Amino acid sequence: MDHKGVKNVVAEAKDGFVGAIEGTGDIAGALVDTASAVTIRTLRGTNAVGVELLALGAAAVTGIVQGVAQVGATAGDAARSIMVGALRGVRTVGTTSIETVSTHAAALVRATDEVGGDVGHAAKGAVEGAIETARDLGISAEQAAGAAAAGALRAAGAIGSTAHVEVHRVLTGSVSGIKNVLKEPYRSRSR
Repeated sequence: MDHKGVKNVVAEAKDGFVGAIEGTGDIAGALVDTASAVTIRTLRGTNAVGVELLALGAAAVTGIVQGVAQVGATAGDAARSIMVGALRGVRTVGTTSIETVSTHAAALVRATDEVGGDVGHAAKGAVEGAIETARDLGISAEQAAGAAAAGALRAAGAIGSTAHVEVHRVLTGSVSGIKNVLKEPYRSRSR
């Protein structure tokens, strides 16, 4: 990784987010723009590409989630806005891909768990945010939803069986008008 270690990126993103939100006093209204600005600031000027860029983006998302928790908001409730802002930020600095969507969704679910938030709510918010930004990213809403769902489910599986079951339950069916966001082999075998 370049000169910015992942732990430093998480701390910088959290501090940048908290400072920006405390300056506005309006968490809900400023969340997307602040998440985007923090992501841009985190990624701009790095020479990271590929896996390194994905790791830095995920670290920025983790820091933003920690910042949301620090200012007293609920990470699960803020998940859609964090996802929209972070994906817009990445797109401003460089290119986004299906892997970007999946990696950001996984980071969002993992970080939400770390701050004691609702991983199911975070997973659904990540998918909703991916759907909202799909057109800007040059992918279909179905591709964005599938990538975010796969990332969220992967992270939930790493957290534990309870988180995996909850995320699977929340993402089974339709999210924001997109049906079957969980693609095989993630869909339940009992269906």
